[in-house]
This record gives sequence, structure tokens and C-alpha cells, in this order.
Amino acid sequence: MRATGPLLVIDTATTRAVIALGRADGTLIERRDWVAGYRHGEELLLRIEALLADAGQDRAGLGGIIVGTGPGAFTGLRVGIATAKGLAHALRLPIVGVPTAAALLAAAATGAGDPGRFALLQPAGPNDRVLSRPGQPGVILPGVAEPGMGHGERLVAVDLDGRAPAEAAALGATAQAGLAAALLAAGAARFASGTPDDLASLVPEYVTLPRGVLAALPERAVEMTGGEARP
Repeated sequence: MRATGPLLVIDTATTRAVIALGRADGTLIERRDWVAGYRHGEELLLRIEALLADAGQDRAGLGGIIVGTGPGAFTGLRVGIATAKGLAHALRLPIVGVPTAAALLAAAATGAGDPGRFALLQPAGPNDRVLSRPGQPGVILPGVAEPGMGHGERLVAVDLDGRAPAEAAALGATAQAGLAAALLAAGAARFASGTPDDLASLVPEYVTLPRGVLAALPERAVEMTGGEARP
């Protein structure tokens, strides 16, 4: 199914929640982001409504929804994807899930003006980190384990203040600033090709989980956590 109206973008995989409105051709109309903390459930839908109202766009006129699928922590991703799915179901809209890591890497390359090789580092709980590379599943790095960078590869660090080199953190800030546009571009391309996701099978990539949740998650989520729940 192709999207014929404006696209709503939602991502809650990082500490900065992102929402945006864009055209079906991938042109960004407006983006908003904020430090979400643990208030995703209280704020997300209200902020989406404000974005649409300010743009003069009602829900019924939307053409589709794009949602970031992580990796990310349990609380933020759960709220973001549940909200995106709820809107898609209620409005009978097609939905596309875009890996947040892939979008951050694309945004870093665009922002840095460098098409070279990048690797993304994000937190996975208070001590561990998750390393993502283009086209590869995320890998959990326990404790202070080094990411093992390849020749010419540049590190992009997101949400790792004080736990990553300054250059990597700066690239991370660049990536976050361009995240909405990167998600929109990837999602719009999927809609243009007529390959949206199935609403029921769209799942997040968790890196941290409350205890007792792991057994209920699909295999992909178990892989991301290394097969064990984290406090």
C-alpha cells in the first residue's frame, strides 16, 4: 500500500523523543524533539496532537505512519511503538518500521558530509552498551569492552555522555539532529515501493528489559538483550 497523504514520524528509542510531519516524497515539513525521561506515556500523544494542529493537519488526512524500532530501552520503545500502532489501527493507515540505529547512522553520515563507514554506540542499561553497524544486528558490549573499530570507521555515540570520546559524542548529537529526516526518508522510500509492515508483526529491538518481561518477547528481542533480562 502506498501512502497518499502526509507521513507522521515517531521515534522514542533514545532519551530524546522525536516526532515529525513530512510529505510522501520524503520532504520534511516540521520536526520536534524533547528530553522524554520517563514521561513518554504522558506526553507523546499530546505532543503529536499539537504538531498536527500547528501544521493544520488532522489525523484523517494522514497517509501513513513511520516509527523507529530501536535498539532502545523498554519503556520508551514500548510507548512509541504502541502509540504508532494504535494510531495506524484506529485511522486504518499503513505503517512502516525503520531501525532507529540505521537512521542515526544515515543522519550522522549526512550531517558530517562523509559517506564513509560509521558504527553506532548506545547505552544498554547502566553499564553495558549496544554496537550497531549498517545491515548488521546490534551486539551487546558488556561493561567497558571496546567496540573494536575497523580501519577508517568512525564511532557515533548517542546517550553516552561521559562514556564515549568527545568526537563520537559530537557525531551522536549530529545524528540525533538529523534523525527525523533520516527516518522520514527511509520510511517514504518504503511506502513508495509499496512495502509497508504488517501491523501485528512489527516489533521493537529492546536492549534493556524489566525483569519478568523477557519470556513474553519474540526471538529478535531476546537476541538483542543477550538472552537475559536486565534490571
